[in-house]
Amino acid sequence: MKSVKVPLKMLNDVRKELMEKKLMRMDYRIRAEAEYGYIPVKKDIDEYEMVDIDLDELNTHPHNFSELLEDELTSCEIEDLKTSFDTIGEIVILEIPDNLLSKKNIIGKATLNFTKRKSIYMKKSAVHGTIRIRDLELIAGEDNPVTVHKEHGARLKLNVKEVYFSPRLATERKRVSDSVCDGENILDMFCGIGPFPIVIARNNNVNITGVDINENAIKYFKENIRLNKLKNITPLCGDVRDVSPTFKMKFDRIIMNLPGLAYDFLDVAMNLIEDNGIINYYEFSDGYEQGKKRLSDAALKENKNVEIINTRKVKSTSPGEWHISIDAKITSKSDQ
Repeated sequence: MKSVKVPLKMLNDVRKELMEKKLMRMDYRIRAEAEYGYIPVKKDIDEYEMVDIDLDELNTHPHNFSELLEDELTSCEIEDLKTSFDTIGEIVILEIPDNLLSKKNIIGKATLNFTKRKSIYMKKSAVHGTIRIRDLELIAGEDNPVTVHKEHGARLKLNVKEVYFSPRLATERKRVSDSVCDGENILDMFCGIGPFPIVIARNNNVNITGVDINENAIKYFKENIRLNKLKNITPLCGDVRDVSPTFKMKFDRIIMNLPGLAYDFLDVAMNLIEDNGIINYYEFSDGYEQGKKRLSDAALKENKNVEIINTRKVKSTSPGEWHISIDAKITSKSDQ
């Protein structure tokens, strides 16, 4: 390692000088011996004696990956870069502003080095289509979109190019799981790869039916049931409106986590919910009033009442808009 050799008594002063001039290598340890010290540097420095010596490498880990980009991007570009990202198993999914797309591979490599994951993908589109997937582009690491994500003791296998999954809902899934009572019959109307059913079934003695229109999601849902060695879960592929006539029971709890379109299925949910059952309803909104009204209007058409028992902002989706949760207890008007 290229190093500056200085008398031991000068070591600290020279170290400070080299750091201030950004000439010192920060990824190797300074070596001190009986009379001399050796400081790793980036290049030859004329005013000091230069030597080539073995030094121990430091296992440095930056506080954020912006530190890895400071030599590649301007301070304004780093400010523009959204440093929040989704980590799913061994995969990281980034959102990169349009003005930084020309440097996507530099950003991808920095993210790979910082996170120590295997694959870095960039969002190419918003979630779209009836099967709810987004376009992704590999910008660093291995092109392997299949991974196993761990959440609250559960293992969730998925292909990030074929299914939608948000690790940012982990707290919400745990919250719902903690509110479940043993013995409940539960329907997840838009189950995806099964994170709600898997987390709930790992912690509660329940019967769960999960429905999704995406065949690939149901394929991974079935695999996740096996992976977690769970029973009493029934995966069904199809539109829940078409599948629901085959159900031979009503449900104590219905999960409706399709925030962009869940309101279109409230009539189905009101027909399938058991008296005194709970609907965990989700939508995108700037507040709770719209969701409360939609629940109330749907219940009224079925001669039912709604009692709002909890509201929560799950996550921000854009300035002024949230992914919101409303927990509603549904009762028959005839029982009032």
